[in-house]
Amino acid sequence: MTGKIIKGIAGFYYVYTTLGLVECKAKGVFRNKNIKPLVGDNVRVEIIDEDQMTGNIEEILERRNALIRPASANIDQAMIIFAITKPDPNYNLLDRFLISMRQQNIPTVVCFNKSDIATDDEIAELKNAYEGCGCRVLFVSARVEDGIGDIREVLKGKTTVVAGPSGVGKSTIVNALYPEANMETGEISRKIERGRHTTRHAELFALADDTFIMDTPGFTSLYLTGLKKEELWEYYPEFSAYEKNCRFGGCSHLSEPVCGIKDAVDHGLISRIRYENYGVLYRELKDSEKW
Repeated sequence: MTGKIIKGIAGFYYVYTTLGLVECKAKGVFRNKNIKPLVGDNVRVEIIDEDQMTGNIEEILERRNALIRPASANIDQAMIIFAITKPDPNYNLLDRFLISMRQQNIPTVVCFNKSDIATDDEIAELKNAYEGCGCRVLFVSARVEDGIGDIREVLKGKTTVVAGPSGVGKSTIVNALYPEANMETGEISRKIERGRHTTRHAELFALADDTFIMDTPGFTSLYLTGLKKEELWEYYPEFSAYEKNCRFGGCSHLSEPVCGIKDAVDHGLISRIRYENYGVLYRELKDSEKW
């Protein structure tokens, strides 16, 4: 029987199959080969006890991709959720996430929540900043379930990582998409004799047989790795149309004269919010190279 790992905790792996949720242990061969099953892995399982729905993972099927953070496999896209207000969006953190996903070739959807309590000016500022970032941008309200249908359309037929900082309404959105999420989390918690108030782990929820969302713990920081400062501008898609207007090759787009990107910012063609974040990250990467 084949299925998909939707949660792994305390040495147990919970595999979604057509017959239901199977609690599995990984065979020792994986440990011997230093292979760790990941949430999102498609696996072949052997049922040991049909009444208790327990079994062993016999084989991990070929992975399309594997993410380091969150540790997961076979991800089609990411959806990053931030609030428009209360709390105000941390633009720098959002850009870090977009860059990280782009490094891993994972398409990303940006979802701004709490549109019901945001002003028109707040929404317009975010549209101006991020509609050119190379990602689809959604504005929703989880509280009144406005825009949830648009999210379902984006998720359909894909396995999607859902992430965002605490307090932005991520859990409310996940619960609106999948009301059974809390119930299943509680069921697994009881099965392994752990309470709800334990460390959060990444887990998949099946919206349909071909549609999964992965809820991840809230994050407050994200460090960029494997990226040189000279490459950073390439992770800002809206810069590409203007970079050719720079006078000097290898322009940092910060202090040089006759810079096409700086000129575009001055003329409102590139968001100043995004450009200022670029400057912060460029200097961070520059400082890290000193060490």
